[in-house]
Amino acid sequence: MTDDTPKSGRRRQARGEQRIAQLLDAAAEVFAEQGFKGASTNAIAARAGASPGTLYQFFKNKEALAEALMARYVERLREAHGEAFDLRVARLPLDELLDRVVDPLIAFDRAHPGFAVLLADPHLSPELAAAKRPAQQAMFERLDAIFAARAPRLPEAERRRTAEVAVHLFRGLLPLIMAAEEGDELAAVTAEAKRAIGAYLGPVIGTGPSEGTQAGGDRPASA
Repeated sequence: MTDDTPKSGRRRQARGEQRIAQLLDAAAEVFAEQGFKGASTNAIAARAGASPGTLYQFFKNKEALAEALMARYVERLREAHGEAFDLRVARLPLDELLDRVVDPLIAFDRAHPGFAVLLADPHLSPELAAAKRPAQQAMFERLDAIFAARAPRLPEAERRRTAEVAVHLFRGLLPLIMAAEEGDELAAVTAEAKRAIGAYLGPVIGTGPSEGTQAGGDRPASA
């Protein structure tokens, strides 16, 4: 006889959720090491201690694994964004603002190297590209909100363009940050990244402490 009680159903569900989590953890490791293109479902299954058949019970292909992994990253990224993009940082001097914004993002990316790999990969399918869009859009929107609070007189189009470029600057520097060794090398690379981003942002949103209406005051408003 089969055990079809509600309790047994919950046990099966729990085992299934645990297996999915193991497969996603394994996919994150393999993507980080081999890249999305170089990774295989066989390698991911082996890393998870599962058979390829077990993997295919939950994910039809590598792309489905990556989509589920990106969804998990986006959920976890909300917590990092909440720390990094607190609107109160808008009033800080620019160097302190960058410390408060950049450091949590770097900590997240280094703790989740598979995320950085998927975010930077130019060869993703349209479905995967769509899956990573919420992470990129959330970062842009939150940064734009900080700039709006810091430099309220800055025209919206210029402000949003500045936020978009700043996001791309950070993502462009991320491979150097990810490759840096913990310790002095990481600290030096992080400092250089902040200096590069600050050199771009300073003329637009100001470098000193902001009282809201004062930030961005040195730039004339343009239509």
